[in-house]
Amino acid sequence: MLLVLLGVIGSGCKTYQQQNLSASQHWQQGRFSEAVQEYNDKAKKSSDGKDALIWRLEQATALRSSGQLAESNAAFDAAEALIERYEKAARVRIGQESLAMVSNPANLAYEGRAYDKIMVNTYKALNYLQLHQPDKARVELIRAYNRQQDAVQENRRRLERAGAGSAPEQQQAARAQQDPRFQAQLASTYNDLNRMKVYADYVNPFTVFLDGLFFMYQATGGADLERARKSLERTASFAASNPYIRQDQATLEQMIRGQRLAPITYVIFETGLAPIREQTRIDIPIIVTDVSYIGMAFPKLTPQYTYIPQLQVHASNTTATTSLVASMDSIIGLDFKNELPGVITKTLIAAAAKATASYAINHSSYQADDALGWIARLVTAGYQAAVNIADLRTWTTLPKELQYCRVPTPPDRKIELIVPPASQRILVNLLPGTVNMVYVKSVGPNSPTLVSQFLLK
Repeated sequence: MLLVLLGVIGSGCKTYQQQNLSASQHWQQGRFSEAVQEYNDKAKKSSDGKDALIWRLEQATALRSSGQLAESNAAFDAAEALIERYEKAARVRIGQESLAMVSNPANLAYEGRAYDKIMVNTYKALNYLQLHQPDKARVELIRAYNRQQDAVQENRRRLERAGAGSAPEQQQAARAQQDPRFQAQLASTYNDLNRMKVYADYVNPFTVFLDGLFFMYQATGGADLERARKSLERTASFAASNPYIRQDQATLEQMIRGQRLAPITYVIFETGLAPIREQTRIDIPIIVTDVSYIGMAFPKLTPQYTYIPQLQVHASNTTATTSLVASMDSIIGLDFKNELPGVITKTLIAAAAKATASYAINHSSYQADDALGWIARLVTAGYQAAVNIADLRTWTTLPKELQYCRVPTPPDRKIELIVPPASQRILVNLLPGTVNMVYVKSVGPNSPTLVSQFLLK
C-alpha cells in the first residue's frame, strides 16, 4: 500500500486551470488561431481520456469563433457522442465514484453539466444557420429544448450519487456538515452565489430566444408560430428590461395576422468570458487518530469582469444599443449552486475514507516498526496533499453575456458597429434578405472583435 501511495504522489496532479493556462491565454488575448491549434492538440491527445469532453467543448468553440463551422460541428458532434455515452453508463459511474474516494474528483470522467449540453445544441444550431442548413438547425433547437427539460431530473440523480460511501464515512460526513466552524467557512466562501440573478432551473434564456426567432421566421405552419410565441413570452419573463423582445412579440403578432414583414436586422453580441473555477481550502472537522492532513480543496466560482458591456449599432438614422438577454454568469452560477451540496457531501465522504485508510496504514506500520511508522506517516500525509485537488474543469470559452438589438434594415444595407471603449467602428455590408442576423463576438476590450452574418429569412 505504501508503494501505491508513493506512486500516486510521484505521478503528480495538475488542476484544469494549470492544464488550460497556455490555450486560455491565447484565447483571452485574441490569438484565436493559436488557441485553435492548442485545443485541437488537447482534444486529439485526450480523445478517450477522462478530460475528453471538456477539451472537445473548448475545441468546438474555438473552431466556431475562427469561422471553421463544419469542423466546429464535428467537434460538437464528438462532444455530444461522449455526453450520450456517459448518460447511458450509470454502472460505470459507480466505479468511477469509488476511484474518486481514494484519489480526487478530477480523476472522474468529465460528463458535462446541464448548461454545457444546452449550449452544445445551441451553438450547433447557429453553425447550421450560418452553413445555410436551417432544417438541421431546427433539429438542434428541439434537442436544446429537450435538454432543458431533462436537466432537473439529472440533478436529482446527481445528488443521489453524491451520498455514496460506507455507513461510517457517511456518519462522519454528516457530523462534519453540522460543525459550526465548517458552516461558517462555507458561508464565507460561497456567499456570492446568493447575489446572482436567478433564472428558472437549467433554462438558458438565449437558447429560448433563439428558438423563438427561428420558429417565427422559419415557420412552416401555425404550430411553429405558436411555439415562437411561447418562446418569446418566456424570454420576456427572463429579460424583462430588454425592450427589443416586446418588439419581436409585436412583429410575431403582425405575421400571424398576415401582415407583410418589413426588412429587419438583428445584432447578437456575445461578450466576455464565463466564470472559471478556482481552488480554495476549507478545513473539515473529521478527526481520526494519527491522520496528519484533513484540510480539503473545494471549487469556487470566479466571475471574469474584463469585458465590453454593450455594443452600439448605427443604421441609417437609427442608433440602437444591445441589451442583455442571458447572463452566462447566472446560468453557470445557478448550476454550480445546485451542484454544490453534492460536491460538499462527496468531499466529506472522500475525506473520511482517506483519513480512515491513512490511520489504518499508520497504525499497522507503527506496530511493525517505529521507523516504518514514521515513513508511513510522511507518505500518507504526502498522499493526501497530492490528491487534495478540487475538480476545476469548466467550459472556459463560453461568454459572460449574450445580448442583442434589432434595427430596421437601412435602404443601403449598411450598418456600423461601434465598439467601446475606443469607439472602434466596424462597417458591415448586409447580405440580401428580409431578416439579417449579424453575430458579434468579443472576448475582451483588447482582443479582436469577430463579426459574421447569416440570413434567417
